[in-house]
Amino acid sequence: MKLHLFSQNTHIQQSITITGSKSESNRLLLLQALFPQLSIENVSNSDDACVMDEGLSIKEGVVDIHHAGTAMRFLTAFFAMQEGRSVILTGSKRMKERPIGILVDALRQLGADISFTQDEGYPPLQIEGRRLDESRVVMAANVSSQYISALLLIASRLPNGLELILEGDITSVPYIEMTLSLLNEIGVDTSFNGNIIRVMPLMNEPESKKLVVESDWSSASYFYSIVSICQLGTQVRLSSYKSNSLQGDSVLASIYQQFGVTTEFEDNQVVLTKTSEKLQLHFEYDLTHAPDIAQTIAVSCFALGIGCSLSGLHTLKIKETDRLEALKVELSKLGAQIDVTNSELFLKPSLTIKSEVTIDTYNDHRMAMAFAPLALKVPLYINDAEVVSKSYPDFWRDMEQIGFLISEQ
Repeated sequence: MKLHLFSQNTHIQQSITITGSKSESNRLLLLQALFPQLSIENVSNSDDACVMDEGLSIKEGVVDIHHAGTAMRFLTAFFAMQEGRSVILTGSKRMKERPIGILVDALRQLGADISFTQDEGYPPLQIEGRRLDESRVVMAANVSSQYISALLLIASRLPNGLELILEGDITSVPYIEMTLSLLNEIGVDTSFNGNIIRVMPLMNEPESKKLVVESDWSSASYFYSIVSICQLGTQVRLSSYKSNSLQGDSVLASIYQQFGVTTEFEDNQVVLTKTSEKLQLHFEYDLTHAPDIAQTIAVSCFALGIGCSLSGLHTLKIKETDRLEALKVELSKLGAQIDVTNSELFLKPSLTIKSEVTIDTYNDHRMAMAFAPLALKVPLYINDAEVVSKSYPDFWRDMEQIGFLISEQ
């Protein structure tokens, strides 16, 4: 599906409801599979969460998670400790190019029986579920936090819990802390001191408990971008959000203050208001702990005519696509001067934006949504626009609600 986007409504006053965080939902779905007495409200309606839920219910045979990277990592750990269950865990062509050897090696340290059915270090995986009696794992710290969270989520169901020793600088600490906080919420004892994380086995079953998922901050990022591009006084209300969020992407509030957007919390809503047009000429930020918002920030800077230097982006090379190269190609189409390395992005200030450009999305939901706000500046096209369903199925409907003119080509 190819969409044409344009909007002349640069003074928006709207309220949008966003479903639960994909990150929290997937963690809680796995915990619910381990502890069925838990109930969950406001679960994400994203493709990733649906695939995760379906995968957890499959007893044996082939489990196909398509493009869902989180599900691949979490289900690898889950099935490894399911005694007597045998599955082949596979996914899309791109998923088979995304490395998972580091997680498999870590699970093997615990005693897991996992083999690669095609290329060494990559899906598909043959997983023979068994009792994991070991409790100590040593692994590199600068890997995807999803590898680490996958181990932590199953740890309280291991006979001896888990001691995880991370070597080097840790990536995406907020996502690790989110996982530990959710474990604490159901009664699991944990500690995170320096580079050592410990999770105690849960000796007694947790009581019946209802857990409410906070709405997704990554999804909120596109509205931050929109408000930053709009006129003074523009205001968008989003629900349901907490000022003490577990999500690393909540750093959006402080980042976008530098783009003239203030954030206030009122009655379970976050209120975004454009209050200033005085912007610095160059924005620098280390996104090691929130890499998923890099695309949104880069596009915002381009729309605002300011340069940026973004670092801490090494994990973007192994996402749904190589996001750094994809950003370089697509922003260049629009007239941007941009360079990328394996972990950094450098964008020069630009005062012109080419119109009627077609943006390719590379099977990556964030490419489609990050570029959409540019339609406030120039008409543009988005290829394979349906890819947004991976994390935010209602995105195009919500864009129309705030005044974007969208037509299918």
